[in-house]
Amino acid sequence: MQAPVIAVIAFDRISAFHLSVPCAVFGTYGGVPGAPRFALKVCSSEGGTLATTTSGFAVVTTPSLDITQTADVVVVPSWRDPKEIPPAALVDAIAAASARGARVVGLCLGAYVLAAAGILDGRRATTHFAWADHFASQYPRIKVEPSVLYVDDGNVTTSAGTAAGIDCCLHIVRGLYGAKVADFAARRLVVPPHRHGAQAQLPPQPFSTEGAGFRLAELLDWLRGTIVEKHTADSLAERLAMSRRTFNRRFLSLTGCSLSEWLLAERLRLAQKLLETTELPLEVIAGRAGLGSGSSLRQHFSRNFQISPSAYRRQFKRQA
Repeated sequence: MQAPVIAVIAFDRISAFHLSVPCAVFGTYGGVPGAPRFALKVCSSEGGTLATTTSGFAVVTTPSLDITQTADVVVVPSWRDPKEIPPAALVDAIAAASARGARVVGLCLGAYVLAAAGILDGRRATTHFAWADHFASQYPRIKVEPSVLYVDDGNVTTSAGTAAGIDCCLHIVRGLYGAKVADFAARRLVVPPHRHGAQAQLPPQPFSTEGAGFRLAELLDWLRGTIVEKHTADSLAERLAMSRRTFNRRFLSLTGCSLSEWLLAERLRLAQKLLETTELPLEVIAGRAGLGSGSSLRQHFSRNFQISPSAYRRQFKRQA
């Protein structure tokens, strides 16, 4: 597979952290075996040297958006002011990239740039929760999902704020290279291997990592190792000497999703790996992933990834 070209668009007064997110995920891995390969380009329509970032230092980029005409993925890492209309050159480049079929990504407030280009009309999208209401009022034709981490709709992907951009970029790595390689990238970044897009932006109630919180974190590792078994809130609450109500509340606070949602996401991630790395029949994969039957695997896999397990396996082999 030829290294996909990733165009990251910078602009004056860009957040240094938001710019660093796609650069860290899609940047060089030093040729380490098992790592994803990308051709990363940082470009701008506002000159080769941007006057300043929000952190006070300048950034040197390619002084043109020409790379967006051929890039496989075009990323807008946030936007400097939701109330400022993006420059026409930037908007036109985004619209053209989407029209030719490139994946266009708006991280955090970058969704505003995609919206200004008109490519989110009639589609699902998200952005930072603090600006979700403003975003929805400014662009009423967009189906805004204010509480999720990231949203895929066709060839357009949007994410929530800050760290959710890492999850979004790893999601794109997963689509290009598969779950095993995406997990490798996550380990290099020392972040969780997979937070599915429907997970909440903000856990309802944070709590200390000591005591029950620490035991819950250990429980997640144990669950991954026993994913084939049937787990219920009652059995896990008993294991931790909690009431079911307390367990559910603290699990939601730790993970941002319910036990059933978390288990399904982990089982599907394991199914992806088995589809990528083995020739096992779907029934066997379903059993090893804790999904029960082949029909259950097909149903959940197709609903979550908009592709059947068999088609995913064929597609991954072609990419490999």
